[in-house]
Amino acid sequence: MRVRCLVAASVAIEVLALSAVASMPAFAQDNPAPTQSAGAPSGDTSQPPSDTTPAASPEATSPNAAPTPTVVQTTPQPVAATPVVESIRSKLADLDKASSSDDVSALVTFYNERGEPLWMTDMGFSGEGLAVIDEILRADDWGLSSSAFDLPPSGDLPASPEDAAANEIKLDLAILKYARFARGGRTDPAKLSKLYGMTPTLRDPKAVMTEIAAADAPDAYLRLLHPKHEQFHLLHQALVKARAESEAGAKSANTQKIIVNMERWRWMPENLSSLYVWLNIPSYIVDVVKDGKTIYTDKIVVGELKYATPVFSADLKSIVFNPEWTVPPTIVRENLLPNLRGGGGLFSRNTAILDQHELKVKYNGRLVDAGSIDWNNVNMGAISFVQAPGPNNVLGKVKFVYPNPYSVYMHDTIKVGLFDKEERSEGHNCPRVGNPGKIAAVVLAADQNMPQADVDKLLSTGYNSSINITHHVPVHTSYFTAMIDDQGKVETFADIYKLDPAVAAAITGKVPKPEAFADNADPKPKPQKPSSASPSGLVPGIATSN
Repeated sequence: MRVRCLVAASVAIEVLALSAVASMPAFAQDNPAPTQSAGAPSGDTSQPPSDTTPAASPEATSPNAAPTPTVVQTTPQPVAATPVVESIRSKLADLDKASSSDDVSALVTFYNERGEPLWMTDMGFSGEGLAVIDEILRADDWGLSSSAFDLPPSGDLPASPEDAAANEIKLDLAILKYARFARGGRTDPAKLSKLYGMTPTLRDPKAVMTEIAAADAPDAYLRLLHPKHEQFHLLHQALVKARAESEAGAKSANTQKIIVNMERWRWMPENLSSLYVWLNIPSYIVDVVKDGKTIYTDKIVVGELKYATPVFSADLKSIVFNPEWTVPPTIVRENLLPNLRGGGGLFSRNTAILDQHELKVKYNGRLVDAGSIDWNNVNMGAISFVQAPGPNNVLGKVKFVYPNPYSVYMHDTIKVGLFDKEERSEGHNCPRVGNPGKIAAVVLAADQNMPQADVDKLLSTGYNSSINITHHVPVHTSYFTAMIDDQGKVETFADIYKLDPAVAAAITGKVPKPEAFADNADPKPKPQKPSSASPSGLVPGIATSN
C-alpha cells in the first residue's frame, strides 16, 4: 500500500510539472515546443507548413541558442518643418540625385533633422547669417580667395519660401567650401609633387553644420577653422599688412609667397606635439621644440635637386649611435653596379670599390664573398651592401630613425666643410645635421631625462647601440620658403626644389607651367660607365649620399 502511494504521488508531481511548463510563455521555457500550424496534421511534424519559411539551422534550434532578434531597418522621418525648410529639403533632394557631393549629402541629413532655417528670417538673412557672409568676403586676408565662394546677396529680401531656401542653401555650400579650404582642401599636395607626403585634415561637413549652428558667433567659428600654429598666424598678420600697403599704392613682393606658405601650414598636422623635431628644407635648419619653445637649433644639409629631400611627418622611434650603414638602392644602382659589372664576366670582376669603402655583401641577410658572385646575373633583390661602424662610416656617429615610405633619416656625416656653406643642398635625400651628438642629447634629455654623460659614453664606445624613444616625438620635415623672424619681419628662402609655382597655380585654379623641379628628376637614372682610370666613381656619392 505504501509503495502504491509513493508511485501515485510521483505521478502527480510529474503531471503538475508538465502542466506548469505548458502554461509558461514560449520565451521562458528551456526548450519550447514549436507552435502548431493550422496547415499541418497534429500528428505529423515531418514537413514544414507550406506557407511558412524553411526550418532554421541546427545552431538556431539548439536547446541553448538564444532567440534571433528581428532587426527592422527604418529610415528616420524628417521632423516637422516650415515652408522654407520644406523647400530646402526638396531642392537638396534634387541636388543629391544629380551629384555625389558630400556637402549636399551632409545638408540633406542636417535639414531632415531641423525644422527651422538656420540663416533666413522673414526679413532676409539673420544677423548671424550676415556676419558669416562678411567673414567669407574677408577670405583674402586669410590667404584664400573670396571670389571662390558663390555667396547669396546679403541684402536680398526673398519673395517666396523657394527664394529663401535657395539663398540658405547657397550660403550653406559656401560655408562648407570655406571650411574645406581653411583646412587645406583646395588641392591635394601629393598631386602637386611626389615630394609631398602629407594629407590635410579636413572636417566632416555634417560636423561643420552642426557646430556652426550651435556656435554663439558663427563668423568666429569660421576663423577658428584655420590652423592654430603660431607661424601661420604671424604670416596671416603679415599678409593683412601687405594687402593694406598694396591698397595704399605700395608694392609688396612677398604677398604671393606668404599665401603659398600659409597654404603649406594647412597641410601640417593639427597637433605638432609637445616635443618635436622640425627640419625646414629651404632654410637648412633643424629645431627641437618643447612646449612651443625652441630649445635647440642646428644646421642641416639636404638633398640636391636630383635627390630632393621629401616633405612629411613621421614619429621618431630610436636614435642609433655608431650605426651600420646599408647602402640605399639609388647608390647601388648608380655607383656600385657599374663598377661591379665593369669586368663583364664571371671571372673578371671589379670588387675593389667594395674594399675601398669597407663595404661587405649580404645575400639574404648572410655575409658572402663578393668575389663569388656573378654580378651580371645575380638577383639583386637578395643582395645588400653594408658598412660597419667606424671612422669611415658615411652615417658618422649618430642616426635618427623615423620610419617612413621614403627610407629617409637624419644623420651625421664624415664629409668636412658641408656646414660652412650658406646653401646646403648636396648629395642624396637624407638630411645631415651639424652636431648630431648634441641634438641627440637634447632629445633624449627631454624624452627620458638622459644625462649628457650617458650620451657621450654611447658616442665614444664605437659600438653600435640604439636607444628607443619613450614618448611621442614626431619629426616634421617641412618646405617653408617664407617665415616670420624674431623681429616680426618676413624672412624668405630660396625655392631650391622649385615647388612654389605649382602650389601658387593650384590654389588659384591655374595650371602650373612645367619646370625643371625635383619631380622631373629621372626616378631611375641610367647607370654611368665606370671610369677606366679608377673605380672610385662611388667616392662623391658615398661621401654625400645619405
